[in-house]
Amino acid sequence: MKRFVGLIEVTRLEFAEIRRSRWLAMTLIVYGVLVGIFVLVGLRESSVLGFTGLGRVLLNFSHALIALLPLLALSATVQVVPRAREDGSLELLMSQPVSRFDYFAGVALSRMIALIAPLILLALGMAIFGGPILGGELPWNYLGMMLLAASTLIIAFVGIGMMISVFGKNQSRSLIYALVVWALGIAFLDFAIVALMLQWRIEPAAVFTLAVVNPVECARLLLLSSAEPELNILGPVGFFLANRLGIGWLAVIGALWPTCLGFGMMWGAWSQFKRSDLLA
Repeated sequence: MKRFVGLIEVTRLEFAEIRRSRWLAMTLIVYGVLVGIFVLVGLRESSVLGFTGLGRVLLNFSHALIALLPLLALSATVQVVPRAREDGSLELLMSQPVSRFDYFAGVALSRMIALIAPLILLALGMAIFGGPILGGELPWNYLGMMLLAASTLIIAFVGIGMMISVFGKNQSRSLIYALVVWALGIAFLDFAIVALMLQWRIEPAAVFTLAVVNPVECARLLLLSSAEPELNILGPVGFFLANRLGIGWLAVIGALWPTCLGFGMMWGAWSQFKRSDLLA
């Protein structure tokens, strides 16, 4: 237990900083506004992919999260290390009985918890109060897939954010890098991949490989395969994926790749952080 005292203390300090900066409150407000919007939309009687009422709200909310969570995770992490270097807090903290690993792991862990915990509470709130308001049964399988996809996406982009934060020379440059990464992730959901297919008519396997590299697309495939196993919404690409890979492998790839990417990025960021200068 003594081994983790430093990690626990750093995590506690980072949570205090998150609360002080009101970043956590902003995250809760964003989640709440999204749910409110989709509750209003869900009051209509039309259906999406067979989902109505509460299920429709959950479906729309989960796909909005796919675009929102990478931006929240990046904004929470990319400026942490450059800011600590610039204001001297990193040097001050390292003069205390806290290791570099404790600091690095505490920053990453606090951000992951701060993003995932409100989602779990929100899902429980929708499960308890959503049914009486919107009617219909809660699709528990899809709710579980939504939390899984959101968690793996947060891990992926916290890892990418920590990588940018460690290698970033200052806060402004790190923020620009984060916006570029987020824009590429969203662009390669559809727009950029369709443009590549039209321009060079690349093979479906190459299209799928490009999609799998993008953790945002992985999370989206995980959600779509759980909502519509035939993947008709994706047209010929969906037919190729459903018949060549199957829903089981799509779910495994959609959950494992973002997680592996996130922890791989954290390992790379840690390798650089442990040998870098505190004032660099």
